[in-house]
Amino acid sequence: MEIQVTEDRAGEVLVLSPVGRLDSANATAFEAVVMNHVRGGERRLVIDFGSLDFISSSGMRVLLIAAKTLRTNKGTLVLCSMKDHIAEVFQISGFSQIIPIKDSRAEALAASA
Repeated sequence: MEIQVTEDRAGEVLVLSPVGRLDSANATAFEAVVMNHVRGGERRLVIDFGSLDFISSSGMRVLLIAAKTLRTNKGTLVLCSMKDHIAEVFQISGFSQIIPIKDSRAEALAASA
C-alpha cells in the first residue's frame, strides 16, 4: 500500500510530510521514499507530522533507521508538528530521546540547520 508524502524544500533542508496513517501496510513504501533521499545525498531532513493521524512501530522503525543513517553521514533528522497522541507514543517509547522533536516546522528547520 502506498502512502502520500508531500515534499518541500527550505534551503538545504528537505521537508517530508506523510499523510494519514503510517503502519505496517505502508511503512516499506515510506522507508523507500525517505532512504532514497538519504542515499541520494540529503543530509538535513525534517519530517512534518502535521497531517499524520497514526504511526505504528513499523513506521517508527523507519525513522530510527533514517536517524542512524543520517547521524553516521553527519546529517540530521528532526520531527515536528506531532499530534498529542503521537507525541505521547514517542515519549513513552523513548524515541524522543533519540530523535529531536519540535512543536513547529519553523523550530524544526532552525534545529536542522
